[in-house]
Amino acid sequence: MVESKEITERYPEACPFCNISTAYPPPTPQNGDEEGEDADSILASIPTAMDPARVDPAAYLVLSAPRVLAFLDILPMTRGHLLVTTREHRGKLQDVQGAEGKDVGFWLPLLAKTVSRVTGVTDYNIVQNNGARAAQVVPHVHFHIIPRPPRMPELRNKSWTMFGRGQREDLDDDEAARLAGELREVLREEVEKSSGGGKKKGSRL
Repeated sequence: MVESKEITERYPEACPFCNISTAYPPPTPQNGDEEGEDADSILASIPTAMDPARVDPAAYLVLSAPRVLAFLDILPMTRGHLLVTTREHRGKLQDVQGAEGKDVGFWLPLLAKTVSRVTGVTDYNIVQNNGARAAQVVPHVHFHIIPRPPRMPELRNKSWTMFGRGQREDLDDDEAARLAGELREVLREEVEKSSGGGKKKGSRL
């Protein structure tokens, strides 16, 4: 199991996700759109390049939207294991505010499709835990997108348990930087495909 002590040692801050949120602020709204919800502003939420060393341990960001963040898990179960979380601190799913929930609902399918495209794996789990007894390790609401590739020899010693238990390996920094860059590129493509020519967000693109 990924114990709280282990996470504390890796993340010196009380809430590691809040630390990431502070280190990577949202983009400035474009075109006078105060909420940053036109097509250009939505694309601006996908960084072109990020310095992962702004936080310790490094954070490999894929999305930095006004209300939602996505970054690679530092203890990935498989290649492409992504975390999606609210920018503001919310302990459990029940604490998520209306606009935050709407934005999570907008980004989560796009991110799942992006992970699937980049990894070439069409099967995946989306896992969301609430509270310590439900194996929530970081007390800041988040979703795991975990690709489920065919069983390969190099995966034999890895646990497929979905709730934080089992052997997991550290994220390799060089691979993480390449992977995060590819995820950002493909996420931009997915947003552009769904943008319908850059409409305002009445129906969210």
